[in-house]
Amino acid sequence: MPTVHGVNASPFVRKVRVALAEKGIAYDLVPVMPMGQTQEFLAISPLGKIPVYQDGDFTLPDSSCIIAYLEKTTPEPPLYPGDAHAFGKALFYEEYADTRLAEVLGPPFTQRVVTVKIMKGEPDQAVIDEALANTPPVLDYLESAIGDEEFLAGGRLSVADIAVATMFVNWGHAGETVDARRWPKLAAYIDRIHARPSFKAVIEEEQAQLRAMG
Repeated sequence: MPTVHGVNASPFVRKVRVALAEKGIAYDLVPVMPMGQTQEFLAISPLGKIPVYQDGDFTLPDSSCIIAYLEKTTPEPPLYPGDAHAFGKALFYEEYADTRLAEVLGPPFTQRVVTVKIMKGEPDQAVIDEALANTPPVLDYLESAIGDEEFLAGGRLSVADIAVATMFVNWGHAGETVDARRWPKLAAYIDRIHARPSFKAVIEEEQAQLRAMG
């Protein structure tokens, strides 16, 4: 059975776990924290990042690379649009999520959850305030991007939706939500994607673990 090396509540590990669930691929999750990596782990993840996918002797790091690989090994259901324009858009939205959304939505989770619950430290409110101040333009962009469509690219769930929605899970863990009065289309979209069984299962699993931390 394939193995995912990573830890719950990582948006990038969750991204791969959701893709695996959507494709119906069973796997084992081996907890690996994204810090203080061993030489053994660095041998399969040269950048020292999670997740890493392992299938027998084959190992592959990076969530984007892993999902692209899964698309080749298990084509159905597809997570990349067949149309060239939609395919390009899906790749861009994935990159936007992995970079800009991670930069803007990530700090509240890092400070309120990782620093407080895991590191047993004090959150840096200035870091949180700066991130929240930079959030509205990002939400404005996504409100426009989703428009009246059900999905971001190609008319069906794709890697774009998985990549974007996973970042909002961490934002939710940090106590933040999309204001449905200001961004109604985005709020409805996030709720819709998070309600899918693939997302719902991992979100509930993570919520239970975070509650157990106090």
